[in-house]
Order: sequence, then C-alpha cells, then structure tokens
Amino acid sequence: MANGTYQYQSEFAKRYVAQGRAEWLRDAIAHVLSARVLPLSDAARARLAACSDVATLTAWLERAATATAEADVFVDAG
Repeated sequence: MANGTYQYQSEFAKRYVAQGRAEWLRDAIAHVLSARVLPLSDAARARLAACSDVATLTAWLERAATATAEADVFVDAG
C-alpha cells in the first residue's frame, strides 16, 4: 500500500502537483479568513491570487489561523 510519500520524477508532473498545492493553499487561506470573519481587501485578494510559492502560501495559511487582521497574514518576511 502507498504511504503518500511518492515523489513525482518528471518536471511536468512536479510542476502540476505544485500548482495544485498552491491552488489548494490559496483556497484554504480564503476559507480560513472567511470562517474567522476577516474580510480580504481587493489588494490582498489580488496578492493571494498572484502567489504560487508554496512556502509563502503555507506561511500565510499558518498566520491566517491566528490573525486578528488581514495585515497579520500578509506581512513580508524581514
């Protein structure tokens, strides 16, 4: 049985798996903020839609879980 650790070998597969992860993370961030009744401005919505970096999106999702304002989520790394 598969244990979920398979790593795709082709660049084609890696690219599309990464795109799927990024899309899932963007949706998750929007849903978490919506559930916490923290609305997204048009600028934040555009920034979220433009981001495809999984590490950045993961950090934003983690922040969204405890944020008290939109600015808490989309802070730039210093």
